[in-house]
Amino acid sequence: MGRAKDKDERDEPLSTTGRKPERFAIDDSGDFFMIGSEVGAHLKMTRGLLYRKYPGLWRKQATFDERKRIEAQGIISAQSTNNITLVKGLEIDDVIDGLDEKYKFDHNKALAAAKGQDHKDDNSTPSRRSRGARPQPGWIPQTVPATQSHHLDAVPTATPVSRSRFLTKRVRSSPIINDIDEGAMHEAAKLDEYLVPIRLDIDLEGHRLRDTLTWNKNEKNLTPVQFSEILVDDLEIPGAFVPVIANIIQTQVDGYDADTKALVENSDHRVIIKLNVHVGNTSLVDQFEWDISCPQNSPEEFARNLCQELGLGGEFISAISYSIRGQLGWHIKTMTFTEAPLKAIETPLRTGNLDKWAPNIENLTDQEMEKKIRDQDRNARRMRRLANMN
Repeated sequence: MGRAKDKDERDEPLSTTGRKPERFAIDDSGDFFMIGSEVGAHLKMTRGLLYRKYPGLWRKQATFDERKRIEAQGIISAQSTNNITLVKGLEIDDVIDGLDEKYKFDHNKALAAAKGQDHKDDNSTPSRRSRGARPQPGWIPQTVPATQSHHLDAVPTATPVSRSRFLTKRVRSSPIINDIDEGAMHEAAKLDEYLVPIRLDIDLEGHRLRDTLTWNKNEKNLTPVQFSEILVDDLEIPGAFVPVIANIIQTQVDGYDADTKALVENSDHRVIIKLNVHVGNTSLVDQFEWDISCPQNSPEEFARNLCQELGLGGEFISAISYSIRGQLGWHIKTMTFTEAPLKAIETPLRTGNLDKWAPNIENLTDQEMEKKIRDQDRNARRMRRLANMN
């Protein structure tokens, strides 16, 4: 009990590819380290799979001074990614040799813990720790809004793709969806598309991720975990984001309900949609009426036409369609259109308050955009506090 496996007891060595990553020292402690991304590529566990399968591995983000020492040894180049995760060479040797049980844990329990569920297993209960200490492997931070009201907030600029990917050649795995059976793809294509607005706003390990998207609830060939792996790889952020993003997507998909079956077709169920979308240094503010009961109304088609008319880039299309679907879901869930219905339409053209119903596009400086988003975030928090008090 508690001893390491003997040669007859150990698991089969893992399958590897390419040359084993080079070991190096960064201080006088006598420990040798490896670069986590190189280890993942060598073990065929890219996109954060290494840390999800072996969360017990020691790892840390290299500091600026440590990065300089590694660069001086010729292990990395000056154009390498800024986020370098270090792992211990001895632990990686254990994993390669099949002595990996002590670095594993139940990933399903970790996801359940992120949702606030209790586990009777004492080993899965996070121990008390001082403020600022490293979280235990079973602990996953999360940022999941409690209601759909967060879709009414302004749409912020999404976290950009890391520019370092264009400066140096990176080790990448094959696409994870290239082995899908063609028959399964045809079966999935027969299913109706049910798009759910997803909002990501996560602070973790010194990084902040902000993004919006729409997720097909009937998607069968791509899971939230697989999507999270691709997103984390594209943005070059820590692998710890993967389970958090996947959990947020699944939670928002499960909690979204925009069923319009109770509405009578061809009846007038108009609501006001307000756009407040930021992409880069460009800000779009607009409002218009939308008939929920009309099945021909498509947020994606409307967003494409609006961006074409205003000369806006493709990123605005996804942001606008997300904002529309998010607000429609909130209106349907709260049934606000039955409480204060809009006046009947007498003429298709408006004759008053034209500035209020016209799109407004602003090109702001970095400081102006930062201030505007900060003020809007503060106002959104204040409005949510008032709503909770009521």
